[in-house]
Amino acid sequence: MELEVYKIDGSLSGEKVQLDESVFGAVPNDHVIYLSVKMYLANQRQGTSKTKERGEVNGGGKKPWKQKGRGGARAGTSRSPLWSGGGTIFGPRPRDHRQSLPKKAQRVAKVSALSYKVKDNQLIIVDDFSFNAPKTKDFSAILSALKLSGKKVLLLTNNYQEAVYKSGRNIDRVQILEANKASAYEILNNQVLLVQKTAITGINAKYGKNSNVEVENA
Repeated sequence: MELEVYKIDGSLSGEKVQLDESVFGAVPNDHVIYLSVKMYLANQRQGTSKTKERGEVNGGGKKPWKQKGRGGARAGTSRSPLWSGGGTIFGPRPRDHRQSLPKKAQRVAKVSALSYKVKDNQLIIVDDFSFNAPKTKDFSAILSALKLSGKKVLLLTNNYQEAVYKSGRNIDRVQILEANKASAYEILNNQVLLVQKTAITGINAKYGKNSNVEVENA
């Protein structure tokens, strides 16, 4: 499988990049993708939400009124969960929402996500580019040349490039990640997956046939 490589001016370079069939042409495993996405979203949660129970609300030490003789219901504290200003019944408590998934399953999910991008014609390969200094205007010009302005784009680079990252981080709906750190959720959660040429080589090497990643339908 081969794809054309685009220049940063939007024209075709005339070069083609070989995509490993076992990575970009695999049969996606939807269930493993689901587990990976669920894990990713759960791990984004802080788990710090908390409400006070009746024993934690300040005040309420005095019995509001005598037990009998008023014709009303008994009350032992004004901080009862049934009263305004009282505690909360079964409210949220601080907890750890983190989930885990075997490394092999995460790799299968990522391969499945990449295969979906190729299948849906949402993968674009571009020549490697960098900036001497962060320049959002230059990054926007590249997106415009590739006709990606206004679209939700994920750019994958082979390694961390500070100038490129800082140039694109303030552009709305644009995300920049190293190819080996992108999750299945991040690969799928965009309209266009823009990949630098050397990043494709890295993906082929890491997730190709020699990596023992098997992708089958559950």
